[in-house]
Amino acid sequence: MMGSRQVAQGALFYEFSIEAFVPQDHLMRGIDRFLDLTDVRPLLAPFYSSHGRPSIDPELMIRMLLLGYCMGIRSERRLCEEVHVNLAYRWFCRLDLADAVPDHSTFSKNRHGRFRESGLFRHLFETVLQRCIDEGLVGGHSFGVDASLIPANANQTRGIESKEGLPPELSARVIDEYLETLDDAAFGASTKVIPKYISPADPAARWTGADGGAAFFAYSTNYMVDLDNAVIVDVEPSVPIRTAEAFAARRMIDRITDRFDMTPDKLVGDTGYGSAEMLGWLVEERGIAPHIPVWDKSKRTDGTFSREDFIYDTATDSYTCPSGKRLQTYRRNFSKPRKANGGKDGFIRYRASKHDCDACPLKPQCCPKDNGRRLMRSVHEASRDVARDIRKTDAYVTSFIQRRKVEMLFAHLKRYIGIATMRLRGPKGAYEQFQLAATAQNLRKLAKLVPEASPA
Repeated sequence: MMGSRQVAQGALFYEFSIEAFVPQDHLMRGIDRFLDLTDVRPLLAPFYSSHGRPSIDPELMIRMLLLGYCMGIRSERRLCEEVHVNLAYRWFCRLDLADAVPDHSTFSKNRHGRFRESGLFRHLFETVLQRCIDEGLVGGHSFGVDASLIPANANQTRGIESKEGLPPELSARVIDEYLETLDDAAFGASTKVIPKYISPADPAARWTGADGGAAFFAYSTNYMVDLDNAVIVDVEPSVPIRTAEAFAARRMIDRITDRFDMTPDKLVGDTGYGSAEMLGWLVEERGIAPHIPVWDKSKRTDGTFSREDFIYDTATDSYTCPSGKRLQTYRRNFSKPRKANGGKDGFIRYRASKHDCDACPLKPQCCPKDNGRRLMRSVHEASRDVARDIRKTDAYVTSFIQRRKVEMLFAHLKRYIGIATMRLRGPKGAYEQFQLAATAQNLRKLAKLVPEASPA
């Protein structure tokens, strides 16, 4: 028998609990178990006035922001709409059915003021990371590092030629942030090369063609990842330049050591981190084994001998050529032996005797257009040799496979967290987006890997 037509009839009183309508296996329930915001109010208290109208609860705004990143909701307007109609989102934000949802403009006003001034986003990231450490998800002995390009929120066709400079009438927050980062080694001071174009909307974004396609304005998000469970242990924005990304990696390692007393035994990365300076810093200053391919351009392609065809003798600090002759830094006999020092470019020069090279039958294969063969050796060559030796081991093969965990986090960042392109502008906007995104990824990791304790 067909039932009667369902007609909505308003009741005078309702017995309703949002708690009962949120599934036990909902993602936000799992995330809520690990989200501790008890320090938020004391942290922000100095940035609020002692009098005036009461503000919106900062914990509510933080919960809404993290909700947006965890669920891939990019727009704050849409975030407010989703929280208004979604019971699970209201439960996570501690809102009852009759509670009003903050206006989207509230986030912008707080973001550019007290949230950034207080270092709130860094505090949230480190609080969640500490929870990951407490739950045993971070081993602390094997880290991976990588960077990924994120297109800037700037019109890619309206760049200004760098030689013309920014128009003097421009005045915006992102312009001031850009000027503040000109001396930062992860931004303006990373290279002396001037980009072809600069964006008037976001001048700190770098014009780059690093992905092999058409050039565009972009930032790099740099991840330092513990390879045991792919937990992000630090995040840092930079311009998409190799030297800037390497400096960001060094900054992250030092910060992890200072904040959490963790220094990895090995660092896994791609060739972008295989420069002589980076390898020297890892091996000589930090004692970290570099599971990183060496950035080496000494291989010749014209058929003549490469540097690898010469044998280096540590005792005499000299090279021996295939013909058995020596290449030295000094050919004079000093009463006090001098130790070779690298030049400003970080290389030591070795030269063969012109007399030896002129009489050598292998000269056409060695230096056909020069009076004598010359070689350059980095002052960090010993560290480069350490990296070359590691690459021959089975452990390096394992590290090469583990490095994919970092790449998977970038895929997750762009597909599920919604950071395929930048939404905010300026270096501070990049800091906020990347830190909140990494916090959301770690919270999702905790919800997935740490089971809920069964009731006693």
